[in-house]
Amino acid sequence: MSIDQERPVVVEHHGGVAVVTLNRPDKRNAMSDAMRTEFIRVLEALGGDREVRAVVLTGAGKGFCAGGDISGMRQRMEAPTGEIAFNGWHRQQRVHHAQSLLHTLPKPVIAAVNGAASGLGADTALACDFIIASPAAHFTWSYIHRGIVPDGGGMYFLPRRVGLARAKELIFSGRRVNAQEAHAIGIVDRLADAEQLIEAAIAWGVELAKGSGAALALSKTIINQCFESPAERIFAQGSQAQGICYTSTEHRESVMAFLQGDRT
Repeated sequence: MSIDQERPVVVEHHGGVAVVTLNRPDKRNAMSDAMRTEFIRVLEALGGDREVRAVVLTGAGKGFCAGGDISGMRQRMEAPTGEIAFNGWHRQQRVHHAQSLLHTLPKPVIAAVNGAASGLGADTALACDFIIASPAAHFTWSYIHRGIVPDGGGMYFLPRRVGLARAKELIFSGRRVNAQEAHAIGIVDRLADAEQLIEAAIAWGVELAKGSGAALALSKTIINQCFESPAERIFAQGSQAQGICYTSTEHRESVMAFLQGDRT
């Protein structure tokens, strides 16, 4: 895959699947402020692009994302004492905006983890709907080693994938989890050979995006809330979403095709 070396985030289109590549391989794709700004721009554009049916997120070179840029951390520490807290708060708003855009994108998002996913990088993989990993992939919630807490959604996403006690163990220890263990405990959904990783992720995206885009977007929005919401609210949102689906061209065409003998 040819990558434009001038851009911190690169998008390539494979039919209806957009492959988004974090592109700072010399820094193991650590998330700088400039990369985050571009990442937000890309996610906002993809969210509104009706031609894009699914998204694959990966990293250039040997890593997925090494987390936040350490040089940026040093700059924050060197700010005047009276500005550190507010500067940190402002940065957190950008981090949370990016992670929220990724999590709520109204189409399937697959993280294709090709190497290290550390700290914010691990959280970014978890913010996707699904994770496919190569044997070189490994995950670590290494925040504890920098004296900070997971700020990219790890404390929300990780317990939902592996359970509360295991999530605590991974966050408290900051230990490395290789691809095989990650698959065994539910961090990773599928494994693929390194040479086939992106191809397998694209094929999975195509498979997931075969159905109604409207129904998928509505379903994802509701499912994302199901652990926090009572059953009555999920039922109500489902009823509203179904009312929207009843009016869609996709629903009408599929019903008419079925009645005319197409049983697919």
